[in-house]
Amino acid sequence: MKIVVTGAAGFIGSNLVKGLNARGIDNIIAVDDLTEGDKFRNLADLKIADYIDADDFYELFAEGAFGQVEAVFHEGACSDTMELDGKYMMDNNYTLSCELFHACQDQGTRLLYASSAATYGGSDTFSESPEFEKPLNVYGYSKLLFDQHMRRELGTKFEKAATQVAGFRYFNVYGPREQHKGRMASVAFHQFNQFQAEGKVKLFGEYGGYGAGGQMRDFVFIDDVVTVKLWFFDHPEKSGIFNLGTGRAQPFNDVAMAVINTLRKGENAGPLNLEDAARGGLIDYITFPAALVGKYQSYTQADLSALRATGCQHAFADVQTGVTAYMHWLSSAKT
Repeated sequence: MKIVVTGAAGFIGSNLVKGLNARGIDNIIAVDDLTEGDKFRNLADLKIADYIDADDFYELFAEGAFGQVEAVFHEGACSDTMELDGKYMMDNNYTLSCELFHACQDQGTRLLYASSAATYGGSDTFSESPEFEKPLNVYGYSKLLFDQHMRRELGTKFEKAATQVAGFRYFNVYGPREQHKGRMASVAFHQFNQFQAEGKVKLFGEYGGYGAGGQMRDFVFIDDVVTVKLWFFDHPEKSGIFNLGTGRAQPFNDVAMAVINTLRKGENAGPLNLEDAARGGLIDYITFPAALVGKYQSYTQADLSALRATGCQHAFADVQTGVTAYMHWLSSAKT
């Protein structure tokens, strides 16, 4: 069985390769752009059969250069929500994805691709339906346009697909192997480094009708994302667009407290509540950036109805469980 993972050196891509390896699958073609050479670290401890540069892969794949491929996990994309170059974003996230889709259908290859909760943007309802899709940036629009293209080609629920096509709208994913993402890494990653360097973490102050640190997101641990993706890999008859979050919105303050208390425990210090942490200066609430006004989702919570209707009943970790595990991983990686 031959598998392709695009964006394989990235955050979700490398964790998918790790998950496939755990099943004994290593006939994997890893596709990425290693211009940012340090990303190699995400592949160094994994087993793959070959590496192909992203600039070369898509045309070669369309030509059938890799023989029969069972499935493509398409994670390759520009995921910077602050990127303003719309042409670059559309070329990477829309045009290449369309070309890959058609090549997969022609070759009988399954396609499991990354969409995004950014497709909802300014909506307050997070259900996989056009009336709730209101992207706030060109990144979200690029992801939405590909979802719309799939609906036109395959029907509302992708019922016309010749082989499995499944899109996953990731909510706020965090966990190991995201260190290369810079400003786009999760708040948990940044807070780990802030606490190590300064003994405190930073959060946005009041914004959008929410108090300091009170903005709420659906934070989903990377291990859960991989488990769900591999569930769909095991169920090739399941196609469509699916939210991939926990179905549970939690405030950024919950992330901060999980970070602080896990790292304090490592220093043999007792746990604190939010009020004590704020009063003690362990949380620094900063003024909401003007550049994000009108472009920021203050609340997200995945509607899991479509996911559950497939029969996938995976139980997702809450913030305290997932962030605690992540802090242990980051701490061990530092030693």
